[in-house]
Parts: sequence; C-alpha cells; structure tokens
Amino acid sequence: MTSNERIDRVGPMNAWRRWWRHLWLDELSLRRRIGPAGLDRLEARVAAAERGHAGEIRLCIEASLPWSHLWRHVTPRDRAVAMFGELRVWDTEQNNGVLIYLLLAEHAIEIVADRGLARRMSPAQWQAVMAPLQSALRRHEFEQGLGDAIDAVARVLRAEFPLAEGARDENELPDRPHMM
Repeated sequence: MTSNERIDRVGPMNAWRRWWRHLWLDELSLRRRIGPAGLDRLEARVAAAERGHAGEIRLCIEASLPWSHLWRHVTPRDRAVAMFGELRVWDTEQNNGVLIYLLLAEHAIEIVADRGLARRMSPAQWQAVMAPLQSALRRHEFEQGLGDAIDAVARVLRAEFPLAEGARDENELPDRPHMM
C-alpha cells in the first residue's frame, strides 16, 4: 500500500489532524499533566486495587505514537495490544493480567485483558468499565479517570478471580505506571 492509499483510507484531513495532535505531545508533556506525585498516587492505587483478588493490573500511559506508527496508521487498540505483549502483561500465572492503556494525544483508552479474563467479559461489560475514564478524559482529569479505571478493573477482577481463603497474593507485575 502506498502512502497516498493509506491517507485516502483514513481521509487526508483526518490523517493530518491526527499527525498534528501527536506532533505536540511528548513524554515531558505527559509528565506535566500527571506529575511525579500523580504517578506515585496511581502506583499506590494499583497496589491497593490488586488486594483481594488474584489478578494483575498494569497501567501504560503514552503521550503520542511514534511517527512510524502514525505512518502505518496504527490504531490505539493495535498499540495497546502491542504494549500488552511488550510489558509482559500476559505472563501471569492464571492468565488474568489487564492492561489499561491511555494514548493522551487521542484521548483514547483501551483495556486489554489476558485470555483468562477476556473470555469471561463481553465487549459491553468492558465499555461500561471504560465509560467513566472516557468521561474524565473529556474533562482533562487524567489522573482521576485513570484511578477510576483502575478501581473498575479491580472490581471485575475481584468478581472473576477472588483470592482464595488464606492464599497469598503474589505481585507478578510492577505497580508503577509505564510512561512513554
């Protein structure tokens, strides 16, 4: 496929708008919006949210896509799935890891669940989990929205993978948000 065919597929105006949004955001922009204290609070929220169930939650926040991804028209969902693998969220004992991915440039949120949980949830259920975060993103309340998403995923994991009586919760993935 040539570059002109790719632009035609998404529409030339939409492609330029998308590139423009990604041009101005970088990791420094992201850190200004969330900040070190916000990252600490999100890390603590993930740690607290992982108590009481056997699942694992990983948070990935990306300011903008690399140019090579924009050129290939990588969607936020495609990128979230790639990050799910790169961050090894799939590598949990019960296949119940969940990645919450935020692409700031597009205010796009994606939740990718490992096969142990994915087969138990319908797309409509995941949409309900993501709705509060999407609303918070529209209000530019990034930290609050991410915290709400963490809590919503934790409720799902508590229902689907409750921690057995007397079982010890192993922390299989880092709680610190992965910033890009």
